[in-house]
Amino acid sequence: MVDILHRIGIKSPVAQVYSALTTLDGLAHWWTEGVTGDTQIGGKIDFSFRTKTGELLGGAVMEVQELVEDEAVHWRCVEGPAEWLGTDITFQLSEQDGQTIVLFGHRNWREAVEATYHCSMKWATFLLSLREYVETGKGKPSPHDLKIDNWN
Repeated sequence: MVDILHRIGIKSPVAQVYSALTTLDGLAHWWTEGVTGDTQIGGKIDFSFRTKTGELLGGAVMEVQELVEDEAVHWRCVEGPAEWLGTDITFQLSEQDGQTIVLFGHRNWREAVEATYHCSMKWATFLLSLREYVETGKGKPSPHDLKIDNWN
């Protein structure tokens, strides 16, 4: 199994970061504007990624596995790219030295494939978008995200 792991500090109270990870409005401001669904435990969140002209690039459905207020968020991919199916996305939150530290994981990839490399870099850019959104009120969700290669 392969995991994508990142750590980022956000100069904001943990409750604001948690809200950005657990509400449709929050998610739409840093990951993708195309988000619908139920953000409660057992609910499914549908994420779609489009070009600026509206062409569908792809998407995924995450089932909410765990929510621990101001501490943890855990999703499992139940629909989407083959490489993502059955993978887990986790956010662990803690407060340290006036920052909220986010330990991010996209876990349990069956193997490291080219998509793993792409997704690792894209997750890093979206985590920077999360920080920008929470700290300033404006992130860079898809389709306004940083483009890193020929896949987006």
